[in-house]
Amino acid sequence: MEEKKSISLPENSHRELKPGEEYRPILGADKKFAEVTPYSVAMGVIMAIIFSAAAAYLGLKVGQVFEAAIPIAILAVGITGALGKKNGIAQNVIIQSIGSCSGVIVAGAIFTLPAIYILGLDVNFWHMFLSSLLGGILGILFLIPFRKYFVKEMHGKYPFPEATATTQVLVSGESGGKSARTLIVSGLIGGLYDFIVATFGAWSETLSTTVLHVGQTIADKAKLVLKINTGAAVLGLGYIIGLKYAFIICCGSFLVWLVIIPLMNIIWGGNVIDLMNSGITTVIRDMSADQIFREYARHIGIGGIATAGIIGIIKSAGVIKSAVGLAASEFSKKPGATTVETERTQKDISMKTVVTAIVLTLLAVFVFFAFGGVVNNIWQAIIALLIVAVIAFLFTTVAANAIAIVGTNPVSGMTIMTLIITALVLVAVGLKGNAGMVAAMVIGGVVCTALSMAGGFITDLKIGYWIGTTPAKQETWKFLGTLVAAATVGGVMLVLNKTYGFTGDNALVAPQANAMAAVIQPMMNGGNAPWLLYGIGALLAIILTVLKVPALAFCLGMFIPIDLNLPLLVGGAIAWYVSTRSKDKELNEKRLNKGTLIASGFIAGGALMGVVSAVLKFAGVDLWMADWNLNYGEAIAILPFVAIIIYMTVASLKEDKE
Repeated sequence: MEEKKSISLPENSHRELKPGEEYRPILGADKKFAEVTPYSVAMGVIMAIIFSAAAAYLGLKVGQVFEAAIPIAILAVGITGALGKKNGIAQNVIIQSIGSCSGVIVAGAIFTLPAIYILGLDVNFWHMFLSSLLGGILGILFLIPFRKYFVKEMHGKYPFPEATATTQVLVSGESGGKSARTLIVSGLIGGLYDFIVATFGAWSETLSTTVLHVGQTIADKAKLVLKINTGAAVLGLGYIIGLKYAFIICCGSFLVWLVIIPLMNIIWGGNVIDLMNSGITTVIRDMSADQIFREYARHIGIGGIATAGIIGIIKSAGVIKSAVGLAASEFSKKPGATTVETERTQKDISMKTVVTAIVLTLLAVFVFFAFGGVVNNIWQAIIALLIVAVIAFLFTTVAANAIAIVGTNPVSGMTIMTLIITALVLVAVGLKGNAGMVAAMVIGGVVCTALSMAGGFITDLKIGYWIGTTPAKQETWKFLGTLVAAATVGGVMLVLNKTYGFTGDNALVAPQANAMAAVIQPMMNGGNAPWLLYGIGALLAIILTVLKVPALAFCLGMFIPIDLNLPLLVGGAIAWYVSTRSKDKELNEKRLNKGTLIASGFIAGGALMGVVSAVLKFAGVDLWMADWNLNYGEAIAILPFVAIIIYMTVASLKEDKE
């Protein structure tokens, strides 16, 4: 049997380039490789169908959509290897790119569309399918002009944690050797660890200061509580993000959980504050810290994310201008004019094609809104179209930025903002009540899917950049994945609604959609938005920008629950520790890279076993140790968590210069 040729990412793949230095991918730009083949396309479509169905169920059940890119990459590597295909890495990138449409389309759909059922209204298959399809297409098209900026010009400035982990899987699977062994071992450890937590509940997934009696007392009286997710995958994510960004993100969390929430309890503890006229009757002091976060504090983060995004758009005006200028130059180019040949690894779909496709897609969105039963008249359809076009385009860069920094797309926060803006505008043009709620949710679904796609697609393109595939081929076949995923999600959602429902006993919880329904219902019935909280977040983002602190990362920390942010800080601290123990810079770099492999294994194993756990739940297999988890789960959670921290640290430090 022929041995695999050992390949690895270049030394400068994760650092900023020196003046005059170029990044040269694994697959050279001067050669052509098998990328789009009947095998890679067929496998990508199969993955998109399977993972769309699995992700839709899990997302509606627990409110979290697992990232499909990594488990799909693992399966692609395994199947391609089992079939004995040589030089399959480029085909595996296409499989992963098509298949990963599942997670992003699901996220866009399930955060909004089930809310229509929850509100007691009805939605048909075509509403769900077209909302997901058109939103996904817009997300792809709006991102393409920014591909070069995010993946090439900002090389080494963003950690791209999910793209890093997926790339490590693809590269190690292709080359084998020591790197593959490290990835497999850490993947087994991380996967088994997270599987035991998620499936059996042998220890708690979250460790809180309330585990101690004094901590519970402080939480009840002062609303002061700290929580940390004990999962291996989240720890690995923090390692790849690094200490700098992890610290900034956690500073946002600390401001909310250690300052804002306790202050709200001190200042307004005896008051009922209903900023949205949503029917809140509980005084602040009777709420838990989690309730105060959900009802009030996280809205500050939403305002901050939106403002940081707008600031980012202003700062990147030159990038936008150059993209528009490139499109204009292609349209004005005379026939027969000489053109400079773009190297294969930097070749996108032509700007002329992208602009034409955007126009046609927006026209299709207008037809869908005007004649698909979404709004009542042409005027309202034009208004709805403008909302979709402006918000989706402006926040495309925000979604891509967030994924590049933390690997988490704040799409739910941006969707809440979109729904509020949509509701205000629709009410102003005479569309309210039940019809207004359906329209707002469908419009929000288009925007949410566009932003979800933009965030997810930048991961695919960064993977392709590191490995050396052709961007235009990824971009072209992404549309097929979007079509397949949109059709699958629409059908699955209808089946799940008829089988389980989203309201009543034994219904699917659909927590994100419930949150969207809670926002939109009062807005369509004369309610209001928490503008004061949004304004505080906006002011904070402006101050952070003036102080040259990355505002988006900080505000993401304010919006994302603290239990998911604290392990990022732990992982980032491990990365700093292992990369600073030696006076030899080369050795420090090798240790850091070894840790990156281990962290990628944790993420990959956790993601893959998350799918297995979801399948078991769907099949009705109940292995949860309820009594044990209730009595001992949180008390012992610190022990296995410390164990994987020690493993990651010690295993990384064992790397030597040889």
